[in-house]
Amino acid sequence: MPGKVAIVAVAQNAGAESKDNFYDQAYVVTKEVLDKVGLTREDLGTIVSASSDIYHGGISCANSYYWETTGAFLKNASRQDGESLFAFFYGVMRILTGHYDTALIISLCKGSENPENDACTLMYTDPFYTRGIGLQETMAAAFQMRLYMERYGISEEQCAKVAVKNLQNALGNPYAHKKGRYTIDDILNSERIIDPLTAMQVAPKSEGIVAVLLASEEKARELTDKPVWFKGYGSSLDSFYLGDRDLLDGQLKNAAERAYKMAGISNPRKEIDLAEITEPYAFQELLWCEDLGFCDTGKGGEFIDSGVTQKDGDLPVNPSGGVLANNPYVSRGLQRIVEATLQLRGEAGERQVNKEVKTALAHGTHGFAGQCHAVAIIGS
Repeated sequence: MPGKVAIVAVAQNAGAESKDNFYDQAYVVTKEVLDKVGLTREDLGTIVSASSDIYHGGISCANSYYWETTGAFLKNASRQDGESLFAFFYGVMRILTGHYDTALIISLCKGSENPENDACTLMYTDPFYTRGIGLQETMAAAFQMRLYMERYGISEEQCAKVAVKNLQNALGNPYAHKKGRYTIDDILNSERIIDPLTAMQVAPKSEGIVAVLLASEEKARELTDKPVWFKGYGSSLDSFYLGDRDLLDGQLKNAAERAYKMAGISNPRKEIDLAEITEPYAFQELLWCEDLGFCDTGKGGEFIDSGVTQKDGDLPVNPSGGVLANNPYVSRGLQRIVEATLQLRGEAGERQVNKEVKTALAHGTHGFAGQCHAVAIIGS
C-alpha cells in the first residue's frame, strides 16, 4: 500500500434526543473536529459524508441541506448512503491517491426526527413479495436469533448477557443514549417485541453526528502526536432476499478476512486488543464474534460466559456500550471507529479499558440480519 493514512481527530454528539437543529448539530461537530488540530474549512482537502435520504434523515437530497454546514460547499466532496464505514474507506482511498492530504468523514443521523427504525426498514423490502407480509429488520433478526439458538444451543440467557454487559459499559460513556445496571431477568422480562427478542435486546433510535479527520502520513505528523493508523479494511454484501440466505453463514467472514489480510493479521483472537461491534440486537454480538474469528462457530455463548469480552477481559468488546446503548442508524459504523480511536489514544475517559490497546477492530452492518458488513482495522 503506497503511503499511510492516519486518524488525527474525532468528534461526536450525544445520542439522546435533542431539540437542537440538525443543521446546527452538524456544524458544532464539524467545527470541533477541525479545532482539535487547528484546521479551518479552507484547509480541508476533501469531504465524504454518510447520510440517508428520507428514511433515516427525513430530508430529500440530504447532502444539499447539510453541505455547507459541514464545510463541503464548493469542495471536492461526495456522499455515501448506507453503512458509514464505507465513507471512512472512501476517504482513506482519496488520500492514498496522493491528491489530498486531509479528508473529513462525517456521518449524520437525527433519530429523534425520524420514523421508527422498523417503519423505515419495512421500506427496504421488495414491494411485491415481502413488504406486504410486514417483513422488517427486527422480524428478520428474530428469525436469525431463533435459528441461532436452535442450531447451536445458544440460550436466551447468554444472549441477554450481551445487553447486561453493554448497557453497564455505557454508564461510563457520556454520549450513550441508553445505559444502566440490569440483570439477565430484567432483560428477558422486558416487553417481548418479536419472539424471541425482548425490548432491552433491541437498539434504540438515537441521534448521531460523527466526524473523523484523516490525514496523509506527513500531514498527520504535523497535526498530532497521537496518530491512529489505518491498517486494513474489508466489506461484503449478501443476497437481497432473506430466503436466499443462510442467516448464520453470512458475509462478515469474508469482510473480516479481507481486512485481516490487508492488516497482516493471521490470528485475530490474539492480535486484536479491542473490538467495537455493531450489534443492533444483543445476540448478534455473539454471532459476529464467531464470524470475526474470536471464537469457534456456535461458541459465542461460551465466549461471553468466559468473561473474555468484558471491559476488563482479555478481548473487550463494546466497552463504549455499543449500538445497544447508542444507535444513530447511519452513523453507527463510523462511531465504532471513533470509539476505537479514543481507546487507542487513551482518551476514552471512564470507558477506557485497563489494558494497552495497540490494534483495534471497528465493525459496521447494514440490512436485514447482517446483509452487508464492513470491518476496519486501526492501530497505534
